[in-house]
Amino acid sequence: MTDCSSDWDKRNHVVIIGAGAAGLMAAGSTENCRVTVLERNEKAGKKLYITGKGRCNVTNDCLPEDFLRNVVRNGKFLYSSIYGFTSADTRDMLAAWGVPTKTERGNRVFPESDKSSDVIRALYARAQANGVQFRWNERVEKIEKTANGFCVQSDCGEYACDCILIATGGRSYPSTGSTGDGYAFARSLGHTVTKTVPSLVPLKTKQDVSALAGVALKNVTVRIRAGNETFSEFGEMLFTHDGVSGPAVLRLSARATHMTMPVTLYIDMKPALDEETLDKRLLSDFSEFSQKQLKNALDKLLPKAMILPVLLQSGLPLEKKVSLITKEERQKLLHTCKNLCYDITGTQSFDTAIVTAGGIAVKEIDPKTMESKIAKGLYFAGEVIDTDAMTGGYNIQIALSTAYAAAKAMSREYEKEKCV
Repeated sequence: MTDCSSDWDKRNHVVIIGAGAAGLMAAGSTENCRVTVLERNEKAGKKLYITGKGRCNVTNDCLPEDFLRNVVRNGKFLYSSIYGFTSADTRDMLAAWGVPTKTERGNRVFPESDKSSDVIRALYARAQANGVQFRWNERVEKIEKTANGFCVQSDCGEYACDCILIATGGRSYPSTGSTGDGYAFARSLGHTVTKTVPSLVPLKTKQDVSALAGVALKNVTVRIRAGNETFSEFGEMLFTHDGVSGPAVLRLSARATHMTMPVTLYIDMKPALDEETLDKRLLSDFSEFSQKQLKNALDKLLPKAMILPVLLQSGLPLEKKVSLITKEERQKLLHTCKNLCYDITGTQSFDTAIVTAGGIAVKEIDPKTMESKIAKGLYFAGEVIDTDAMTGGYNIQIALSTAYAAAKAMSREYEKEKCV
């Protein structure tokens, strides 16, 4: 333990707050620094462990320019760090530490073992090999700027350091320790924190969809609209007890969380068919089931669970015989199949969000080094910064890339100090 009032006989002490993806990456990437990592949990990578349903979608196998197109907020800020440590660099790093990776649908990269614990083990082993000291079950309570650097006060004592990296994560999955502490530390040191909201998160609907809870729709197009803004995603979605979720919805939530509610969500149940082709399909089915009631004539067209919601939204009589359906009524049904509509009133809480949108304002951070423009020697990495991306491994890569940039900058700072 280092008393903050002691003589500064060593000018290379770095304190990293947080042993998640960003903290571990930075710890293993520093050079010629004495590094102490303070982690409030009993072990490293608690949130990383549950990502990708325990498989850890660690990055996305794409070029940096494609990567940046999947960043929702402040992609320009990430330009230097993403090019400085790329997806290919992540895969090479993991392979060097005994964790080969594989690429799946959507260029999502996972460890070949499908075990997130292997990714954590590799990052932790890399940091240990770098001589990093880890202190578990230690919660930071306060950071103060001093004449020579910083004084970090935890519930176990004090640390004096030249540089400090805040890698505490955001507010998503607070049960893993991401409770927003980093924002309070940043504010206390003069930084601005933008509004933080859940992202990559299920959406709530105004309409009661509890009867559909658990119903999954595959190969649908889901789009959201608010004012003149429209975004769409193709894939799978899921109804929950109070709204919608699933891969396509989670991707859209990254956009919806920055839009003014309410937002309108539309589901195209038959995206492969244009309206003319779908109308021919309806005519064919109606011919085959002409003597049935409408509610019993759509089994070939729609999932059984979705027949009633579609018919109710179309306003058609459920028990009307198919042979009596008019062209106008058929057009209403066609339109509803392509535009099943729900009003989105908000998102689920941070408890179910994959990432946090918002955070420490990027205008106050040097994009090349991740160093504060307000307090020299203060650095940030990962989710605590106001930048977020789509699902698919992008957010973990942002954590790794920003942490790498910060680690190299802190190492260079020590080299400069030696020359003074």
